[in-house]
Amino acid sequence: MVGESADLLQHPRRNLGNRYRTQAQKFVRLASKDPDRFDENMAWAEQNARQALLHDFTDERNWRCLADIKVVVQDGLGLCAVLEDVFIILGRDAVQVEQLKDVNFLLVGLELLEAAFTRDPLDPDTWWSTFLEATSIESELEDFALRCRSLDFSDQRANIVYGRRLERIRSGGYEDLFIELARHLLAHRPNNHELWMELGRLYERREEMDEAWSCYDHVQQLQPHQTPRDLFLERITGRLMGEEEKPWTTPSIEKRSQFLEQMLQLSQRISSIEDVQEVSIPVEDEHISIHPDMTRLKSLMEAGDASEAFFLARRLVSQGEQWAEEWVLKAKNAF
Repeated sequence: MVGESADLLQHPRRNLGNRYRTQAQKFVRLASKDPDRFDENMAWAEQNARQALLHDFTDERNWRCLADIKVVVQDGLGLCAVLEDVFIILGRDAVQVEQLKDVNFLLVGLELLEAAFTRDPLDPDTWWSTFLEATSIESELEDFALRCRSLDFSDQRANIVYGRRLERIRSGGYEDLFIELARHLLAHRPNNHELWMELGRLYERREEMDEAWSCYDHVQQLQPHQTPRDLFLERITGRLMGEEEKPWTTPSIEKRSQFLEQMLQLSQRISSIEDVQEVSIPVEDEHISIHPDMTRLKSLMEAGDASEAFFLARRLVSQGEQWAEEWVLKAKNAF
């Protein structure tokens, strides 16, 4: 429940973002007109600007509003923190900002912010238009894909921003690239149920039914109040009813395990654990030992690698290891 509330808070809500940004700008104007209450009004302005970002981090105007306030109150460290947050959302390493720690952010911080948005617009339509204007869209997309493979998308906001970009790539007809990069984003953050749903719909349109079922199954596991997997089965059953061909059935255990194994391997490449030995841990009774996969799951969770633990636990459940269901829930709650 706590996780769902956190997800809701970080999901863009443009109307509320606009409202809080307008309030922030109002307090900035009041501060300029009333020097005696300057500090008080600027404090309210910053609070509202932060609320605007909380409700809609995808609107560049909200970032500019907070950055402008930081300059007015001469908060260089605060402006540096704003830029770090922007780089995280854009999938970049915030260490890049550390390399500029000797720079006066009050002088160049706003220019750095504009440069980031010029190269990486937060609005997905603006971002996609730069590809359509390129001389070779295929070359630009290959560069983008190469960059995506090295970025960190564990932050939910980064996952949302890049997920929307991938939707533009898919609608542009580059379905294979969408599938590859979507799975990369999901390996970083498996609880992005919206992207799982989009991937499932694409697989279904491509008549790749086993993969579609696996994606819908993930959505239903993450959001039990939604039933895309069951609805998918109804659609397939209705479509095949009366046809001579053999009706489609849910994927075999081997097929489900293979799909989850692929996602597990992808998540392992971005795991913070280089190597965890899978050994049995002795207990008081020398005839009893802990399952090696349970040892692996414990190590992953302790190291904060919930994504890898999630796919490992789901693969074990698909293979009949019912004890792993508890670890699926633990990994979900850790996202």
